Amino acid sequence: MKSAIYKPAFVSFAAVGVLLCSIGDAFAQSRGSIKLNADAFAFAKQLIDEGHVIADGKGAWSGDRPSADQENEFIRLHGFGEYAKWHLSIDERYPENTKRRYKFPYGDFKSVHRCGLLAVKARAHQYGYVEIENAAAELEREIRNQPRINTDSHGFRNSSVLHPCKSVALTLPGR
Repeated sequence: MKSAIYKPAFVSFAAVGVLLCSIGDAFAQSRGSIKLNADAFAFAKQLIDEGHVIADGKGAWSGDRPSADQENEFIRLHGFGEYAKWHLSIDERYPENTKRRYKFPYGDFKSVHRCGLLAVKARAHQYGYVEIENAAAELEREIRNQPRINTDSHGFRNSSVLHPCKSVALTLPGR
């Protein structure tokens, strides 16, 4: 009687083990296909050095992240090559001219968002993408090390682009 109970339990346990191993293999396979996008990393560093940064707070990314319509319009105007520069990783399982290939966005197609980098760092850590997590952390450090020239309620921005100077007429005495 005991062997009749143990045998189905053992078979069920073995089936669950096989299922878990296959899920783990599939997850490991997808993790291996996601790589750091070195071109995007270099582009983000360049943008930060040029002051194209929005140093907003944690949690702001859900409101700042480009919508699907904005992404589609950007791709239509600039192509997938430029679209790829705004994503810190590439999923090699998908072809080059598809949105699914590009993961971990960090900006709004104009500026690097600190909140985007924080989101990338958190999600990369959650899924074990150490190289991408470290890249996002390095970019965030670059932002922290930039001199704060102009601050406003949303963070600091490149003042010449977002805050045009007002003309002020000066009159000199005796002229």
